[in-house]
Amino acid sequence: MIIVSDTSPLNYLILVKQDHVLPLLFSRLITTPEVILEMRATGAQEAVRHWATQPPAWLEVQSPTRIDPRLQLGKGETSAISLAIELEVHSPNITLLIDERDGRAAAKQLGLKTAGTLTVLFEGHRLGFLELPAAIDSLRRTSFHARESLLEEILRRGREVRGQPDAC
Repeated sequence: MIIVSDTSPLNYLILVKQDHVLPLLFSRLITTPEVILEMRATGAQEAVRHWATQPPAWLEVQSPTRIDPRLQLGKGETSAISLAIELEVHSPNITLLIDERDGRAAAKQLGLKTAGTLTVLFEGHRLGFLELPAAIDSLRRTSFHARESLLEEILRRGREVRGQPDAC
């Protein structure tokens, strides 16, 4: 599976030290120069800025040839969605990795498949690459926004795929 990533999922996976699962889950991971610039911005956490200064070899950085003018989003989201649209023409196996609600809605409206940080953590857990409870605990200590009920549902599903009973 080919993933085009926006800023937020990369940011949070780096902060919870789970970015290593990306090349284990996906055949290609691509982002845009705009996403890298957002990750290098002054307001980004040091670990994220450092990672973006020297991205791992498995991360491809590619500019879209055309920015979709209908998108009224940030530069990272707009470039990632535009690139995903462009690449999907040649490969229907493209998924956009994006967390922001407005960006996800725009991507879905344009017919793109989407996933987010929680999807990566869940799939990494399901395949035995990480421990979901620890990853979710780390994620809770960041600025990541998700309903607590959603986090609890992901944890419940994580216990199910590993054959663990629900906690009472």
